[in-house]
Amino acid sequence: MAKRLGVSLRTVQLWVEAGILPAARTPGGHRRIPATAVEALALSTGLAERAASIERAAQAKAPEATQRRFSVLLVEDNAELRTLWEHSLAGLDPRLEIRVADTGYAALLHIGQQRPDLLVTDLRLPGMDGFEMIRALERDPAFAGIPTLAITSMDVAVVGDQGHLPQTVEILHKPVLPALLQDRVRFHLTHAGAAQPPA
Repeated sequence: MAKRLGVSLRTVQLWVEAGILPAARTPGGHRRIPATAVEALALSTGLAERAASIERAAQAKAPEATQRRFSVLLVEDNAELRTLWEHSLAGLDPRLEIRVADTGYAALLHIGQQRPDLLVTDLRLPGMDGFEMIRALERDPAFAGIPTLAITSMDVAVVGDQGHLPQTVEILHKPVLPALLQDRVRFHLTHAGAAQPPA
């Protein structure tokens, strides 16, 4: 099952807890996930194909393994904003790897396959919002502590009313100009040591 989806068993458990994969609990307390649900998820999201693609790309880039990649996941349901963010970061650094998702559920799928170095997310998302997504990640030691830029139009008091966000989350209030987003991503890039030129 995990191999079919190209993720770890712990990631599958995280998806079950988040409601992405349906599972029935047996009398012994084990979870049974229908094979049809796994296959449907693999086909509908392209996870299996993406896993194979990642493996092929890794093999092709083996000589470049010394170059540190910096992965950024952008999560925004508004297509125009998502495109703006992606384009504003595209030329920031040649080793910057940008992935996008339009919902909290889709973001968890991406993160399950590859933990990003930086998560940039709107807090208001359809279905699972940014708050729920961040809390789901924090409950799992494998994904807790991902540096996060949370973008929102909510004021500080409203964000506070929604509940606790980890200290690794930095709030950016809309409208977020491309220059500000570039600056914050550059800060995390440099802090991670990924901005240093390769030897």
